[in-house]
Amino acid sequence: MTAPTLVDYADVVAQYEPTLGLEVHVELSTSTKMFCGCPTDFGAEPNTQVCPTCLGLPGSLPVVNRAAVEAAIRIGLALNCSIAPWGRFARKNYFYPDMPKNFQTSQYDEPIAVDGWMDVTLEDGEVVRVGIERAHMEEDTGKSLHVGGAAGRIHGAEYSLLDYNRAGVPLIEIVTKMIPGTGERAPEVARAYVTQLRDLIKSLGVSDVRMDQGSMRCDVNLSLSPAGSGVLGTRTETKNVNSLRSVERAVRHEMQRQAGVLDGGGAIVQETRHFEEQSGTTRPGRRKETSEDYRYFPEPDLVPIAPSAEWVEELRGTLPELPWEHRRRIQEAWGLSDEELRDLVNAGALELIEATVAEGAPAGEARSWWVAYLAQQANTRGIELAELPITPAQVARVIALVAAGDLNNKLARQVVDGVLAGEGEPDEVVEKRGLKVVSDDSALIAAVDEALAAQPDVVEKIKGGKVQAAGAIVGAVMKATKGQADAKRVRELIIERCS
Repeated sequence: MTAPTLVDYADVVAQYEPTLGLEVHVELSTSTKMFCGCPTDFGAEPNTQVCPTCLGLPGSLPVVNRAAVEAAIRIGLALNCSIAPWGRFARKNYFYPDMPKNFQTSQYDEPIAVDGWMDVTLEDGEVVRVGIERAHMEEDTGKSLHVGGAAGRIHGAEYSLLDYNRAGVPLIEIVTKMIPGTGERAPEVARAYVTQLRDLIKSLGVSDVRMDQGSMRCDVNLSLSPAGSGVLGTRTETKNVNSLRSVERAVRHEMQRQAGVLDGGGAIVQETRHFEEQSGTTRPGRRKETSEDYRYFPEPDLVPIAPSAEWVEELRGTLPELPWEHRRRIQEAWGLSDEELRDLVNAGALELIEATVAEGAPAGEARSWWVAYLAQQANTRGIELAELPITPAQVARVIALVAAGDLNNKLARQVVDGVLAGEGEPDEVVEKRGLKVVSDDSALIAAVDEALAAQPDVVEKIKGGKVQAAGAIVGAVMKATKGQADAKRVRELIIERCS
């Protein structure tokens, strides 16, 4: 396949106007599937969480998961949508091996939530209002594993395996209205929208929104039109983009690729495309179907969904403080600048710090631990900060031990290392490793006297009034006690002995 011609990004935005559309699929964290009682646990042995209903066997009948409906309504309300008082499920017909029924039970012309919006804040503070076309309920597909092909793709594979554990897991698909006028900031707007939507969904507690595990995926629709033409171009849909960075890269690449096609006198083909993570490029998938191709018709085995106004208002009362409002309140309480707040959010540290403060730690010390030493440990392991095997409660306990004088900073780091190594709670690590600060004078005086005897010139300086010279003796004592001495008490003893 010939590599596409890519136009320089500055030239793209000078000649063309991009129009965005984003479709985000969110797997709900319900304990059972959308239409049956099978569990939804991630990572189970293949094909162990299935039944006749989610396998589409003859005679099986679906039953709607009430918890999934509640989650859908709460998502719609949080996105300022109107909740439909009546709606139906439909069959979306298409053949693919990971769809055991040969149709997907979804919502078509009667979604549960419509006509909403979310204000998206970019890094420089500019706000872009993104309209929400709809949020509808559906079920997820199974998962195909292609063995022997390049990068796990079906092309060139020797054979394929199918895992239907995921088939039937509840999904909410959130579809934006067209987002015009973003210009050169289109990639940034796309990433900011998905980031903010992820934070919103997570705050509702209805999904873990783990993009790396597929519980949140984004389809990127993009078209270009000549600047000032007012004509909407033909769109492509880049499917299942699974990271925030990739959303931004996919938009940028499609803008450059489509501009190359148009500059060369070609026409954009309406098709699905796949994002290649390593190269940051997209490649063709299949020609895009229209709604007629799916032959939608109402699902005959399910009754309509008709949430009462009272139920909707009851669910509205369960909505939490919006993430961006919560962050603003925390920023004011902790005295953070916009840049400091952004850095904490980007590092995934804000919630961890807040949880540590909730366990009794001072905000400043909690922040210092998470963004310094623990961030370094996460980086060394190549994992996210939240994936470290240490809890905010354990960090708070370490901070408390330091405050009580039982640990100094050096020993505290060793305690944290022990917790990360799986050696137990902080107090257990202190006991096992013998890390408690030595503050007993009888144990310290001998070490102080030995250090003073070894450095008589420093003793003379201290006696002469140069008290800052005591630092050298403190360092020697700390070294002799393997960092376990109480440095403050050591300094006091040095001054006493020299006076």
